[in-house]
Amino acid sequence: MKKNQKNRRYDRADADALRASNIAASLLGTSGKRYDSVEDASVFFARELDFVKSHAYDKEYPEFTALGLFPVSNEVDPGAESITYYAYDKTGIAKIISNYATDLPRADVKGEPHTAQVKSVGASYGYSVQEMRASRMAGKNLDARKADAARYAIDYTLNRIAWAGDDETGLQGVLSSGNDVPLYVIPAGASGKTDWNSKTAEEIMVDINGMQKYTARITKNVERPDTLCLPDDVFIDISTRQIPNTGYTVAKFIMENAPYLKRIVPASELAADSDINPYDVNCAFMFKKDPDKFTFEQPLMFYQYPVQPKNLEITVPCEARTGGIMIYFPLSMLIAKGV
Repeated sequence: MKKNQKNRRYDRADADALRASNIAASLLGTSGKRYDSVEDASVFFARELDFVKSHAYDKEYPEFTALGLFPVSNEVDPGAESITYYAYDKTGIAKIISNYATDLPRADVKGEPHTAQVKSVGASYGYSVQEMRASRMAGKNLDARKADAARYAIDYTLNRIAWAGDDETGLQGVLSSGNDVPLYVIPAGASGKTDWNSKTAEEIMVDINGMQKYTARITKNVERPDTLCLPDDVFIDISTRQIPNTGYTVAKFIMENAPYLKRIVPASELAADSDINPYDVNCAFMFKKDPDKFTFEQPLMFYQYPVQPKNLEITVPCEARTGGIMIYFPLSMLIAKGV
């Protein structure tokens, strides 16, 4: 629906709330644009609000990488106060057996329980009676940017939790301390520096293969990460830097020579100067994009409640509920410092 088209639908709860307040009655005498009744004014602005709410639901913020990059789970009921999950380690080795053998070795998984609290993230937006009068007089929709701002505020907080967790509530993120994700220190190259801007394509390839080898060694080649996240400046450098006399960029060279790697993506949260990155140096985050390995728990996605009239304004409360990142197999991911 185009922004200048009037919305034909309306939320009955919003209309009832407006009808029961003194706001619709105060709009009846608006100069230049009048309403036939309180019912007419209530339904008109309920339609306006329905347009605004739909606009906020449809809005996407691609800079919030976690919401589109990490596997998201909505399985937990929004009424849950906590989530118990298990971090697993596979055990057992098979052996050659004879016919009718009864001593088959047992393969199993050992799981350590973890409990995470489910917390609400909230914001709100609203309009005064005068803003509603002005909207009606000008024949324009209510300013949808207010709803966008509330949606942005909630998505920003969710993204921050997914990456860095929240110390106050104990919610975990992929960069949180104590989540058992292995740390890998990038070695210095011929320049004496560790950062990839100072390294050749071959040296960067050695670093990435070193990260994959480290994961293979500590998991007996069970885990094979397929996604590499890099700070924006590092991603741009390897995506545009040409290897002399080859016609290849560094990124293309990596994708054709790094075992198991399927994608390289930018993530500003990993930059040294990011307030989300706890390591104070550029980091790479390598992981297996698989909901069996880890999930971002979202029992309640962005939700807008019916309007709440108060005096001469209306407020729309907004909420989301999250349990943070649940990491079932910590060794399926790796954090590399110093890229």
